[in-house]
Formats: sequence, structure tokens, C-alpha cells
Amino acid sequence: MHVGLPKEIKVKENRVALTPGGVATLVRRGHRVTVERGAGAGSGLPDHEYEQAGATLGSAADAWGAEMVVKVKEPVESEYGHLRGDLLLFTYLHLAADRPLTDALMQAGTTAVAYETVQLADGSLPLLTPMSEVAGRLSVQAGAYHLQKPVGGKGVLLGGVPGVQPGHVTIVGGGVVGTNAAKMAMGLGAKVTILDVSHRRLTYLDDVFFGKLTTMMSSEANLRALLPHTDLLIGAVLIPGAKAPHLVTRDMLGLMEPGSVIVDVAVDQGGCVETIHPTTHDEPTYVVDDVVHYGVANMPGAVPRTSTFALTNATFPYVLALAERGVGALKRDPALAAGLNTHRGQLTYAAVAEAFGLSGQDVAAALA
Repeated sequence: MHVGLPKEIKVKENRVALTPGGVATLVRRGHRVTVERGAGAGSGLPDHEYEQAGATLGSAADAWGAEMVVKVKEPVESEYGHLRGDLLLFTYLHLAADRPLTDALMQAGTTAVAYETVQLADGSLPLLTPMSEVAGRLSVQAGAYHLQKPVGGKGVLLGGVPGVQPGHVTIVGGGVVGTNAAKMAMGLGAKVTILDVSHRRLTYLDDVFFGKLTTMMSSEANLRALLPHTDLLIGAVLIPGAKAPHLVTRDMLGLMEPGSVIVDVAVDQGGCVETIHPTTHDEPTYVVDDVVHYGVANMPGAVPRTSTFALTNATFPYVLALAERGVGALKRDPALAAGLNTHRGQLTYAAVAEAFGLSGQDVAAALA
């Protein structure tokens, strides 16, 4: 198969979807790989390493002209023209929060498989997990920085100092993002409270953190009680492939002290904070009701070297399967089939169809 690797053009997105090592494996297996010049530069992977691995360097159009295109982030509007009916696209999509891209993929007839909805039998999301780990850890770093007074925060040091109370971090969601955020916040010495709707998950978190954080059931009442004492609020809610519910509403901001910070990691799925909207690494924050909002939708792009290797470690076996068998790989692997979001003009992921009030098609029927 001809595999294309375009350069990411989302603002300050420096990750790349294949390493030279991955390219070398594909080439050894008889596949042809076209890499857009400069695609790996942001991750410290120069063009000559891809050439040495057996790739052909070319333009964006050359890379997009392949049978299968492998990316990191969803196509932006300027890339919609590359979408076509005989294209297999494998990347993060987050369609439930992006109607224009959903429409573009359907109109083009593109077969689009989303990293974030590939799902194993146990319910885990193997291709979302590594970036959720990175984003969870970064959320605390970003929040701690923006709590500083010169950048608009309330002037709180999360870890405190002897004789002064540490900052309070409230994490909404106890999954991969929330767990990694808790690790970082506790490592800084902050007081941490984590909320989740699953008592089983809260029990697990209490066990693995040896009772050193506070666990609470996620409810509006508990959130309202916590917000007046929260310095940093981290949104870590995930419903696979679906739009995130607004658990923190506009009126709740009035409960937080001026200069408090919200980092909503769920922003690429619409966010769990009503007042959040996507921002960029160039302009990461804005203020609503005296509360600083951080809504960068590609947080792992800030640490591309780490993120690229973490991501490709997880995605490459699936890339190889798709290169070897094309759409047939979806029929052989139920986990990969769960990643199919659009095919031949049809929506094939129920949560996306529900988000937009559209009709969807069952994956098995679509592939038949």
C-alpha cells in the first residue's frame, strides 16, 4: 500500500504520526511511504532520517495522494480539499465537536478511522491512553503556571511552602487524564480532590494513592461545595467518541475566587465546562467572570518529542494492519472496527450521529 505522512499544520502542532523506525518497517514489508518535507522536524526527526528509512520526500499534495494517510490531528479546513472517496484516513478526529469536518468527510466519502474510538473488549482506548497520560500531566504544569499573578492568576503556589497551605486542585473525572493529573499535582505537594461517577473507580484511586487524596462522587452539589476552595480545576471527563457533558456551568464560575484557573482537557470533545472553547498554544487562555480558562485542544503538541514516541508506540501496530489489509483489517479486528467513524458517505459511529441528530450506519453493515 502507498502510505502518506503529511506535516501537521494545526497551530503549534509539532507531533508526527510515524517515526523513521515505523517507516523502515513499512518499507521492509513492501509498502511505499511518502513523507512531506519537514513533517518530523518539530519532533526532532529530520528528513534525512526518513530518506534513510526508505521513504520518498515530497509535497503535502504528494503525501495526501497516498492510498492511506496517517496523521496526528484532525484535518483542518485548508486540508479538506485533500479528502476523497478512495482515501483511508487514520488519525485523531474528535468529530462529535466538529460538524464541519464531519460533513467534509461524509461529502468526500472518505473512510476515516479515529484513534480515539479504537476500543478493546475491556472498554479501554489504547490509542487515546498515551496522549491522555501526557495531557493529564501537562494540565497541572499549565495550571500551575497560569496561577502565577503576572499571567493573570491569583498568585498561588500549588505546593505551598512551610507554614503556608498548598493550593487545592479539583479534578473532575478519574480516568487516565484525571489519574495522571493527580500524580503531578500530588508530586508538587498540592491538596487534591478527584471526582468520578464510578464508586469502583474512586475505590481504586483511593487504594493506589494510599488515601493521600480526597475522592468524592461527582455531583453538582459536591462540585458547588468544592469550587469556592479550588485554585485549579481540571476537566478530565470522557465519554468515548461523544460530546462531553457540561458539568461546570456558567453560574458556577461565581463560586470560584478571582484568578482561579480552569484547564479543560476535554475541550477537544466540546469540554465539560460550559464556558470553555478551544484555544491555541499561541494564545492559550482567556478570562470569563474573573476565572482564567485554558482550552488548548492539542496539549501534547507542546512536548512533541515525548508525545510522538508515546503515540506511535501505540498506533503503529494498527497502522501496519491497515497497510497490510486495508479496510479488511477492520473486519478482522473488532477494536479497530470500533474506530471507524465515516465510510462511503455514511456516519458509522453512533455517538457522533447522536451529537448532530444525524442518522448513522452500523459498522458491520457499512463494511459488508
